[in-house]
Amino acid sequence: MKQPFAWDHYSDQPAIIRDKALKRAMRRSALPSLIKTFLIALITLPIALLVMPFLGRRTITGEHFFGMGVNLDKEPNATPYLIEELGIQKLLIRIPLWEMDRLHEYVTFIRSFTGKEITVALLQDREHITSCELSRDHFIQIFEALDGVCHTYIIGSTINRAKWGFFSVNEYLDFFAVAYNLKQTRFPRLKLIGSNVIDFEYHFSAHTLFNLAKIRFDAIGSLLYVDRRGAPENSQMGFNLMGKINLLNALITLSPKTSNELIITETNWPIKNTAPYAPTSEHECVSEEDYTDFMVRYHLLAFASQQVSCVYWHQLIAPGYGLIDNREKILRKRNAFEGYKVMLSHMSDATFIDYRHTSDTHLLICSTPRGELHITWNLTSAPIYRYKAKA
Repeated sequence: MKQPFAWDHYSDQPAIIRDKALKRAMRRSALPSLIKTFLIALITLPIALLVMPFLGRRTITGEHFFGMGVNLDKEPNATPYLIEELGIQKLLIRIPLWEMDRLHEYVTFIRSFTGKEITVALLQDREHITSCELSRDHFIQIFEALDGVCHTYIIGSTINRAKWGFFSVNEYLDFFAVAYNLKQTRFPRLKLIGSNVIDFEYHFSAHTLFNLAKIRFDAIGSLLYVDRRGAPENSQMGFNLMGKINLLNALITLSPKTSNELIITETNWPIKNTAPYAPTSEHECVSEEDYTDFMVRYHLLAFASQQVSCVYWHQLIAPGYGLIDNREKILRKRNAFEGYKVMLSHMSDATFIDYRHTSDTHLLICSTPRGELHITWNLTSAPIYRYKAKA
């Protein structure tokens, strides 16, 4: 990354842009696109709200629902063994486009996971956003280097945050179009995941889904964080986690730009007393106990919606928000590591039957080879797994 953009290696995200004059100038230049975003949202979001009650559930099973983010710079030698211990089959691995000189390291790291389903997230910087030729060249290098190993790619990330390099949805659509054109002409087997808006800012999502750009998404990715509202059951503007999922699904269903697949490509909670590694302020951070409960309940609610094909937890190893803390020489597994492992052991072969809730109690019912699984929880207790024996 080049100044005024910089990467924060503690929180694994770009640092806040300090040049306020640059941000003002870029936002002024992006004003036509921002107006378009507002107008598209003004039309499409009310329609999506109207159709929400009429959308049926899809058929999402536990086999492909659970995914985990892992990073090259987080204990690459130990990670494959930890993944095997956890029992996870789907992995998301980031490749920052500004680190193309390390592509061989990323390829080696990705190849170290045998028998896993790999999705690669291609992270942008301002140079790649403004140069189609640079992006095209580097996309080709990555697609060729991982041919036969990975065919699913997330194109761009966090497109509604200026520190990630995008100042408008139009810029993102042009960036995605580079990868899409390569799929059309050279790499037809690729699956390209797009949109990738962070948080509950669906006016940006609407613009990615309703436009005249000559592109099409194979799936829609969402960085659907709810950490600023505390528990996943809490509401924002009248929408809890399931409501947010259903509204985004309604937009996707209405859009002519995508197949009807929604993937949560990133979510987590920041952990107390981990600054400067936590990606938010201490106010949003939670205890390790709450982190574990919120993580499991997030997955259960997303699964109960039967609208999300996969949730990728961000991520396995990270001091400020991961299942494992690597600040000491010995890796420390948080309670969440065991919590995720237990959840996966019950849910990886589950098929949805029913979901019910009252104001303070939630019940998810699934079928499994071990019998009918009942998972109950409330806002003050961890989920409890119980089986009804087969008749």
